[in-house]
Amino acid sequence: MKKMAFLILAAALAAAGWFGRDFIFPAAVQTVTVACGSAAQIVYATGVVEPVRWAKVVVLQRKRIVELCDCEGKPVKKGDILARLDDAEERAQLSEFEARRKRIAGDIERVRALVERNAATRTSLDQLITQSQEFDARIVAQKDRIDDLLLRAPLDGVVLRKDGEIGEIAGTGPNDVLFWIGPPRPLRVVADVSEDDVAKIRAGMKALLRTEAFPQGGLEAVAGDITPKGDPATRTFRAYFALPDETPLRIGMNVEINIIAAEKADVLLAPADAIINGAVFVVEQGVLRRKLVTLGIRGARMVEIASGLSQGETIVAPARAGLRDGQRVRATPAKGAPQ
Repeated sequence: MKKMAFLILAAALAAAGWFGRDFIFPAAVQTVTVACGSAAQIVYATGVVEPVRWAKVVVLQRKRIVELCDCEGKPVKKGDILARLDDAEERAQLSEFEARRKRIAGDIERVRALVERNAATRTSLDQLITQSQEFDARIVAQKDRIDDLLLRAPLDGVVLRKDGEIGEIAGTGPNDVLFWIGPPRPLRVVADVSEDDVAKIRAGMKALLRTEAFPQGGLEAVAGDITPKGDPATRTFRAYFALPDETPLRIGMNVEINIIAAEKADVLLAPADAIINGAVFVVEQGVLRRKLVTLGIRGARMVEIASGLSQGETIVAPARAGLRDGQRVRATPAKGAPQ
């Protein structure tokens, strides 16, 4: 009988220890106080600064550069000659065509005189005229080839960059660009936006820019057009952001873009890491109470609490797996958290 009583007492003590361990050893958690503030949903992207209107002058033939303008950073007009590639072979071929046409022209005059005296057939004269016309066409085409070796400005603007030197072989790559030309203003940022975020962006949205060249910040842009078709390989869409005329950014700079997709003032905020499965843990007199919440704008660190909490409530942040409703805890304010 005594043995049975001892076993019952031991079981009772064990049960009391099991259910009372939260009171003996409460879990340590960090907390923050729910407060009002401004919420913003940010879409991140990267981009490059470019002129709104510009063009590349590309070398289409593998040729040596024999003339090159000293025009980098200088204004040019559409049609101005920027460079000349070696055309010695093409000019030699042109001279041969012109000499043969001249010889045929002499033959035409001689045969025409014979035809008038019935000493030659009309067919032979027609054949010579046809040959002359063929060489006329060859000469025109050859002059076009020579003209193609003159690289001209495709539009009015400034030579933004010049690559290559006299004596170098151009046209060695599939996109061998010698000149970038365009008006230096206005500028824009051409960015790659993830396909997961592209639906959040609309024209007119404000964007904040960051670059190591200007660490003080304060750089802004405005969202514009988005290309209708994305790149399935990179899973991105090309988006354009207009820059103000007074921007200090320069053509070719890389920038990080934070697009403000949504923004609200004076809303309840909670840390994003306080949310687990659509709920938070409120600390009331050292005990956890699980509350379901409705979320609004979601930022990287903070989220809007549309319903489910009140200002001033203390919640666990960061929350973690294993916490449960009714659990006793030892709460410590998170470092830097508002109290």
